[in-house]
Amino acid sequence: MRPRHIPEPVHEPQTEGGREIGREIRALSNLIRRYMCSKLNAGYVDEATGTNGWIIMFLKQHENEDVYQRDLEKEFCVTRSTASKVLILMEQKGLVARKSVPQDGRLKKLVLTDRANELVELMKADKKIIESRLTEGFTESELDTLYGFIERMKENIRRELK
Repeated sequence: MRPRHIPEPVHEPQTEGGREIGREIRALSNLIRRYMCSKLNAGYVDEATGTNGWIIMFLKQHENEDVYQRDLEKEFCVTRSTASKVLILMEQKGLVARKSVPQDGRLKKLVLTDRANELVELMKADKKIIESRLTEGFTESELDTLYGFIERMKENIRRELK
């Protein structure tokens, strides 16, 4: 087996006291998940866990467009196999369906089921609450800067994945 090439760091990371951005982002993600499960409309959590909820909301926001698996891969930065596995489970849970499109029988657009649409209102309310908690005490300028940093980090990683 050929050893995988590991890229050299572009520069030495600027960390103080053992801080690491990746670890901090992971910790924040875990805290958000715990908060959502314990404080919000957790009644749907068993049906629409984590990624399922994000996919449901993405499909709802684009319900007047044809959305395909490849769109989810791009939006959520996941591989084809990961997207496929998640969608199969969501189909089994009755949250999404794949429908043929007239222009190409091989393509299957993704549509929300009635059950998923019922969950959307609860999820919208939760999204407002969590976004409010996350951004509490930040100015618009600080949020713009934060989003800029996040986008730049995502682009740094995307560039390496190409």
